[in-house]
Amino acid sequence: MVNFEKLYEKLADKQFQDTENSDFFYNYYVVQYNIREEAEVERTLDQFKEALSRPTNYIDVLSLDLFDELCHYLNTRPFFTYDSTLKFMLETDKEMPDAVTSSLTDIANSDEFYEYIHQRILDHISKKGDNMLRPFVFFYGISRIYPYLRTNVLLTAYEKYNKANKYKVIIFYPGSQIGNSFSLFDKLEDSHTYRATLLLNNNKNF
Repeated sequence: MVNFEKLYEKLADKQFQDTENSDFFYNYYVVQYNIREEAEVERTLDQFKEALSRPTNYIDVLSLDLFDELCHYLNTRPFFTYDSTLKFMLETDKEMPDAVTSSLTDIANSDEFYEYIHQRILDHISKKGDNMLRPFVFFYGISRIYPYLRTNVLLTAYEKYNKANKYKVIIFYPGSQIGNSFSLFDKLEDSHTYRATLLLNNNKNF
């Protein structure tokens, strides 16, 4: 179970908010939780965003539901006679679900989608005209974007866009660590995610 109090203490820590202070100059951090905690985790993320924005911190968090971001990406791109690729996929799914799954997987793993996520982050951290700090990006919705996108694939593919000293990516992961890998839903192995630092472990901060 996620120790939300310890997690908030970590996010509110001025040293951890320093984007130049990343372990091994790498800025991916994982918070593991049981899939049964999904609704509570998402409610708490909203509470964290509000609390961190107050004058004691002045932190503006970018919170990205990866599944919602994929849907928005598809919805804003036309496909032949359709003004929305998402609408086309929803209609086609009724007759050709396997083909739609394959297409969505290709899109979710495309450079274009990663560039879209990257631009969302750049737009956020480059905001001017206020006194807010923007050290954190939350990635969540991993359970919903599966099987189209796996966490290890996302982290590996995003490396070429990543600005390690500009922000810290906090990944909310519905699973647990097994050796140097993570296990989605405690059942499906996500290989090669070892470069992400486990932020909480047995209710203790790293």
